Amino acid sequence: MLAAGLTTVTTSAQAAVPNRWGFAYVNTTSGVPDLNHQAGSWPAGPTVTVTPGGVGQTFVRFPQIGIPTGGIVHVTAVSDTAYWCQVQKWFPSGPDEIVAVQCYKYGGGPVSTPYSIVFSESTGPVPLPKAFAYVHWTGASIGSTFNSALAPNTVTPTGTGVWTVDLQGIGSSGQAGNIQVTAVDPSVPARCKIGAWSPYSGGQKIQVRCHDATSVPLNTGWNLTYHRERAITGAAIPPKNFAYTYDNTPANPGPYIPVPPAINYNAQGSFNDIQTAGVGFRLVTFHKVGVLQDDVQVTAFGPGPEYCNLLTLWNTSGNEALVRDIVCYNAATRVNYPSMSTYVSAF
Repeated sequence: MLAAGLTTVTTSAQAAVPNRWGFAYVNTTSGVPDLNHQAGSWPAGPTVTVTPGGVGQTFVRFPQIGIPTGGIVHVTAVSDTAYWCQVQKWFPSGPDEIVAVQCYKYGGGPVSTPYSIVFSESTGPVPLPKAFAYVHWTGASIGSTFNSALAPNTVTPTGTGVWTVDLQGIGSSGQAGNIQVTAVDPSVPARCKIGAWSPYSGGQKIQVRCHDATSVPLNTGWNLTYHRERAITGAAIPPKNFAYTYDNTPANPGPYIPVPPAINYNAQGSFNDIQTAGVGFRLVTFHKVGVLQDDVQVTAFGPGPEYCNLLTLWNTSGNEALVRDIVCYNAATRVNYPSMSTYVSAF
């Protein structure tokens, strides 16, 4: 899978993982989004703010965590319709970091919808078996990258809209951890997902697949994050409340606990379970880790053009985080389909 044409970038050890991070549930096109679902590594006082752009476009400002270049961003649409959101770009503005997000409906029309978003930037090692890595693919080369083993990450294009990512030095004997993928394109509708996953002793080989506004494979940019026994932000203790899971048998009515255990991690030593809520609807409960403020991200898994979003804002109560529901689509039709989801609290 990794022959000619690969691009390699290595990281250097400078600081603990992560350096900066922030997340938000963006439920407004202007002003301050939901305070119960935003947090970051900035000092107390400032908040995330949002300004509108064109139809379906918003600019999210994370205060006092701006960086000249690098980092990684993920977004997940929150809608009862076949919508998705993608990153257009991210950049510093004074001390702040701004992320441009654009949302679409199936077929390519721009739409306004709530979404969850997470930004982080990391350097420095993490001792195995814990692991954290990310890659931003610009569409032509690696734009930013991190690997907690301080080993190379590589990307090899293998066809239209298909790439193989090799995260070296953070291998596992079987599937372990969680993967999130988000399209990055400033001009055209794009959806990206996990196509396949092949762990090996020396690293993680992950296939990324992207499609256009319908179901045609598309060459575009994308962001990928792999995290194992670490939060999606790269952090651990704090937060002591985070979890992730992989719905690898979506036809199972449940409730069921996905296996192997290494794909169904819970930082409080509890468990996560999944059950059906109807065709294409999956109810995920992250037990004992539900603490405000918090964030949820979702990515579809499989070789086709299917994609997933969140039906509505998740519920956090009594230390339970209830995601009602993850919804997956083929075109605009709801279908039972594998997905990976990840939950993180600020605490």
